[in-house]
Amino acid sequence: MTHHGTDLIVNRSDLSQRQIVKSSFPDPLPEGSCLLKIDSFALTANNITYGVAADMLRYWEFFPTGDDTTGRIPVWGFADVVASAHPDVAVGTRVYGYLPMSTHVLIYPDRVSPAGFSDGVAHRAGLSPIYNHYALTSADAQWSPQGEAMISLFRPLFTTSFLLEDLHRENDYFGAQTVILSSASSKTAIGLAHLLSRARPDGLGIVGLTSAGNRDFVENLGCYDLVLGYDDLDSLPVGPAAYVDMAGNADLRRRVHTRLGDALKSSRAVGMTHWQSSGGLGGDDLPGARPEFFFAPSYSQERLAVLGRAEFQARLDAAWSDFIVQAEGWFTVTEFRGPEAVQARYDASLRGDISPHEGHILSMHD
Repeated sequence: MTHHGTDLIVNRSDLSQRQIVKSSFPDPLPEGSCLLKIDSFALTANNITYGVAADMLRYWEFFPTGDDTTGRIPVWGFADVVASAHPDVAVGTRVYGYLPMSTHVLIYPDRVSPAGFSDGVAHRAGLSPIYNHYALTSADAQWSPQGEAMISLFRPLFTTSFLLEDLHRENDYFGAQTVILSSASSKTAIGLAHLLSRARPDGLGIVGLTSAGNRDFVENLGCYDLVLGYDDLDSLPVGPAAYVDMAGNADLRRRVHTRLGDALKSSRAVGMTHWQSSGGLGGDDLPGARPEFFFAPSYSQERLAVLGRAEFQARLDAAWSDFIVQAEGWFTVTEFRGPEAVQARYDASLRGDISPHEGHILSMHD
């Protein structure tokens, strides 16, 4: 039986241009491959970052369209094996991993184990192994059917939060007395603020920068000591500080650097929730620490080499178990189905029109 698919394709140079296209998969499947039917996926500001940074970080290469002017923005979600030409991967296997905004994707399972497998297709060979791995839900201690939405929404983002907290703690917070987070309502920032509030040394303050419309939500989270609007930087405490830039707004970065001057001891760029104003990192003419881009997969490999996989995973699992109990009370999850609904949610994400307390789970299937 021939399988037909549906994909959301975007223009690489203008993410606001998108279209729905149809695809099909060979019958029988190529030897060693399997076909995943993508059940659901989360769409967050992080996925917009994938699109903005796709050329720099090679995100377009995971799910190529065959046309260098278009791409498929990756997402995180759940899928089922609906056809298999691989002897060790059975039809019906459910996995969590990196997926396109599509109904189906063809992969070539490699390094199959009871915990999962990687996609061994040639064009993904040189890409980050974290993005290439698919975890079997049957072997995931954190998985439950009712918990899938929160896993899709938070697991990749919280892992970045976890790594950022580890980076700052391992470096004694770069000598900072305050850690400042822009786009404080974003899920990655919330995860980091939560972790900092749990493990910080005495005297370390946590400041969130956010838009006026999101200020009440951020203040009510309880994990920031001070919440300021983007127009209130004159109230930003001047003293040794570390800046974690989730917004990617070049003008905001300059204003923070100018406000703090030499007191800014570290400046890490993580996301691009303000993608229209990203403007690159710059830094040569900014006072204080030179901005650096934080790439979670690279840092995770460094920490895995130091801690070992078992210790690294144990620390991450403990942090996740603590966080998710809080997060379930902070967010409302809403599901949307069908290509038109996915397009509408994608457009809203580009515009920044998603309320910070909402979590959107999407499916290209009607």
